[in-house]
Amino acid sequence: MTAIIDYGVGNLFSLASSLRFIGAECAVTRDADEVRRADRIILPGVGAFGDAAEKLAATGLVPVLKERAAAGVPLLGICLGMQLLFEKSYEYGEHEGLGFIRGSVCPLEPDLEAAEKSLKVPHIGWNALHLVQPDSPLMRNTREGQHVYFVHSFYAKDCDDALVATAEYGVTVPATVANGNVYGCQFHPEKSGKAGLEILRAFQSL
Repeated sequence: MTAIIDYGVGNLFSLASSLRFIGAECAVTRDADEVRRADRIILPGVGAFGDAAEKLAATGLVPVLKERAAAGVPLLGICLGMQLLFEKSYEYGEHEGLGFIRGSVCPLEPDLEAAEKSLKVPHIGWNALHLVQPDSPLMRNTREGQHVYFVHSFYAKDCDDALVATAEYGVTVPATVANGNVYGCQFHPEKSGKAGLEILRAFQSL
């Protein structure tokens, strides 16, 4: 069973529907015992980092997530959920992340203005994936150049060791990251058609 963490800031219905479409058993939950029993964990997320971090902490699940990740349970963060996997974020202040992956989450706008002023923030739309680690288990069903759907105004930096795939939007955006059994997708696989479903299917095989 895959536990989808419910802490008030995720597109839970679409994600659960996508998992069920590929035949995966899942539960949207904030129950610690149910999370501990899960074979896999997904941390979704939309909105602002600081607010999401506070809401996640309020569920009491942060120690559980760290416990299960340390035990080798596959964990996937999606969009803001991926950003929460990092050490810190500079979204409207400085906020501590879960620390599963080295690096920081920084505003896209100043870097984009320096590189390509014609592009707008937030970054919304379909972009091609460029595979840095094509042998990553999460990418087993993914081909170079497949398009996935992004919606974000902040992005991860200083995380070269964790890069699995990138996308180009005036700057290089870390699209998929990994550290051992912990994975993250900046894009929304549940909104990315067949390519996204195949990434979720690969996660379900871990």
